[in-house]
Amino acid sequence: MTLLDTLSWLVDIPSVTGEEGLLCEALTARLGESYPDRDMCRIGNSLVVGRPTGRPLVLLVGHIDTVPFQGQGPARVEGDRLFGLGTSDMKSGVAVMVHLLEDRSVRNGPVDVVGVFYDAEEGPHALNGLEPVLQGLPWLADAAFAVVTEPTDLELQLGCQGLVNATVRFEGKAAHSARPWLGVNAVTKAGDWLAGLHERPPEPYEVGGLTFYEVFSVTRASAGVANNVIPATFDLNLNYRFAPHRSGSDALARLAEITAGADSVDVKECVDGAPVPEGNPFLDRLVAISDAAVTPKQAWTDVARLARYGIPAVNYGPGEVAQAHQATESVPIANLDPAYQALRRFLTEK
Repeated sequence: MTLLDTLSWLVDIPSVTGEEGLLCEALTARLGESYPDRDMCRIGNSLVVGRPTGRPLVLLVGHIDTVPFQGQGPARVEGDRLFGLGTSDMKSGVAVMVHLLEDRSVRNGPVDVVGVFYDAEEGPHALNGLEPVLQGLPWLADAAFAVVTEPTDLELQLGCQGLVNATVRFEGKAAHSARPWLGVNAVTKAGDWLAGLHERPPEPYEVGGLTFYEVFSVTRASAGVANNVIPATFDLNLNYRFAPHRSGSDALARLAEITAGADSVDVKECVDGAPVPEGNPFLDRLVAISDAAVTPKQAWTDVARLARYGIPAVNYGPGEVAQAHQATESVPIANLDPAYQALRRFLTEK
């Protein structure tokens, strides 16, 4: 199969979060033609292919799930692009992983290459399928380097932001909407705070020579019980993306400053980012071989989870960041081979 054929094959096997079993089975069958059973391990609907033999260990890491369908049909080529759910996020990266693992020169190269295909990345953070894989196979933490093939527009994206989600509540007093002076409107009480947040510019922070932007965004809001009742409470989800120079506790302290005007703040999750790998010879070699632009990851990815296990990791993949989760998701066909060739050279040249 060509890379395009493989990507079309992957796209046409549905794998919405929670329903990855069919794709995991298909990958097991296909890669089982190149690897013996002892070199393959399935954990839930995740699959690990390869094993350490004493050479430096390098991981290729990619999630196999997608967000829910938004009316997409089978994979189709239009012009210079392939359309379909997951084409950019991130089955194009998974296709590159499959071809690398099937390449005999990669298997016989100077490093031990292990593929980690995991489930449930697009769902809740706590249910991410990479965590049980890392816990179940502790030898993965011995990896000298990892490449997460998330969409990066063929850029090498280093580090990643941390993430906080918190419910910010403003409290008022219910009343009849014909006599609002008898109550306190919790929605309009939040007006000044929301206006300030709306005008707040992204805050740049330089980490490892790269500029990350911290941002606060209201992503959900809920208030009111009826059209003729002044709302007594107003709940908003505040999404805070913080630069990787901050720890989780630092981020929560900053969150407290930003939400000082609220009546209460309930933190739902706080996830650390990942540092920018510096002085890593594998990264230096990948930068030189790929000739890719080196940029910061203005988002959270599982390079942060890998970092918690002591594995230095970068994001590099053929998908387009802007196409992720789009109803018209697609990927440039021309992005597939450059990603494959760069990683093949990286994994086979000394």
